[in-house]
Parts: sequence; C-alpha cells; structure tokens
Amino acid sequence: MKKIILFIFILLTSFKTFAQQTDQDAVKQTINTMFDAMRKGDSTLLRSTFHKNIVFEGISNKKDGTVALDIDNPNDFIKSVGTPHKEIYDEQISFGDIKIDGDMASVWAPYKFYLGKTFSHCGVDVFTLMRTPAGWKIIYVVDTRRKGNCPE
Repeated sequence: MKKIILFIFILLTSFKTFAQQTDQDAVKQTINTMFDAMRKGDSTLLRSTFHKNIVFEGISNKKDGTVALDIDNPNDFIKSVGTPHKEIYDEQISFGDIKIDGDMASVWAPYKFYLGKTFSHCGVDVFTLMRTPAGWKIIYVVDTRRKGNCPE
C-alpha cells in the first residue's frame, strides 16, 4: 500500500512539473513570436500576441535626472512595426525569471535592441501574460531603456 501511495505522489508531482514546463514553453513562445514579428515587420503577427487591452509603459531617465513613467500607445507601436522601415528591429532577450500562477504569467527579460546591426539601447522587459482560449496573450509590458551598463 505504501508503494502505491508513493507511486501516486511521484506521478502527481511529475505531472505538475511537466504542466509547469509546458506553460513556460508556451509563454516563451508567445514572447518569441512577438520579437519574430518585430524582425519581420509583421504587424498582424505582432498583434496576435497581444490581448486587445494591452498596456505599454516605459521607465525613463530624464535629462534633469528625474525618473518618469511613460505610457505608450500599443497601436502606435504596432503601426511602427508594420510600416516599412530600412533597418530590422531586432530585440535580443534572455529569459530571466518566469513565474506562473494559474492563468497569469510574469517574465523578466534583459534585452539589447538593435536597428539592423547597430546597437541602439538595452534594459529589461517585464511582461505579464494571461492564458486565454487562444493561448497566452501579453497584457502588460514595462521596460527600462539605457545606452550602456546593459544587464545580462
């Protein structure tokens, strides 16, 4: 009887770990698809990764030394990506901490952004995603931006 209980415990623990890994992979895929869309200039693909009520914000350092929270218009960003431009928008990230609680995921991702092959800026993206019937969708993005001292 003890062996059966132990087997069931191991099976349930393994299933939870497998399910968590699958969710992490799906969350990563949504974010990777967003960056692939940016590189391709594909606004339709980009929009498919976003929830209709997505919020974009950025934390910036002003010339006077103050810190500000900038609220960006997601539709302007989508339009910018889809409008033909000379250089490829290439944001290269590394996945840091990924946390999932039920239908919500949070991702910390240091990045470097390039216009074509030219370094532009770096910082950290923080994504919040929500599980929907259509899969994981990005509902919130906030980032930092700077020219140097890039996080790894």
